[in-house]
Amino acid sequence: MEAVKIARKTKETDISLSIKPFSAKESVLNTGIPFFDHMLSHIAKHGRMHMDLQVKGDIEVDYHHTVEDVGIVLGEAFDQGLADMTGVARYGHFTLPMEEVLCTVAIDIRKSPHFEFRVPDCFQGVIGSYDCELIKEFFRALAIAARINLHINVAYGENKHHIAEAIYKCFGKAFAMASAKEEHGILYSTKGVL
Repeated sequence: MEAVKIARKTKETDISLSIKPFSAKESVLNTGIPFFDHMLSHIAKHGRMHMDLQVKGDIEVDYHHTVEDVGIVLGEAFDQGLADMTGVARYGHFTLPMEEVLCTVAIDIRKSPHFEFRVPDCFQGVIGSYDCELIKEFFRALAIAARINLHINVAYGENKHHIAEAIYKCFGKAFAMASAKEEHGILYSTKGVL
């Protein structure tokens, strides 16, 4: 993946994002929602990238606009950073244990979006003041904007924080695998395009 800078401004949010892949530099994440910043830090760390994300959103109304729009911007950044898929692994998957939780994320960077999200029935309500349903909304927005196939499956788990953290960490690992450049410059498509 190439380095990317992107911005998006609406009546509800004003977002700027820069991504540098394969950077050990600590990410700077300011969405105005501490729990969301914490979750995004897992994508950056386990996805092996530096993110500088600055957001002004109408969080006094609700977190939804900010979370969804960050998903859109991050997805657009991934799409731009992977414009040239030559030599890119394309597929990535990871299974991650997090205490009592077992989560699997599978990704196909095929420039045709699809999203599946399967979690235990207990994963509803809030984590502090953060609505669990926003996690699904974030990843749906990201998958569509990034034009990737994204499947998230939490086989089991009980603690909502553990489930959320497992999903974000697992996504980072799977994305790092899918977006990695391989030594040979093959385009992994029998069609010749993605």
